[in-house]
Amino acid sequence: METKFKIGDKVSWNSEAGIVSGTIIKIHVSDFEFKGYTHHASKQMPQYEIKSLKTNHIAAHKESALSLIEKNN
Repeated sequence: METKFKIGDKVSWNSEAGIVSGTIIKIHVSDFEFKGYTHHASKQMPQYEIKSLKTNHIAAHKESALSLIEKNN
């Protein structure tokens, strides 16, 4: 199963602070622990760890929450 995004892609998402953008650093296709919580992921519904371009904060999001800004070639 190919994911919609790849490591290194730049994406954006909505947060409480508005639109945030970052770079995908990891792709999860099975359940994983993140910041004290179990996040559910599968090959059909992957989750991505993204490093914010402004703050270096790491966030985890489902594919459906993300929009591509720039593709990593």
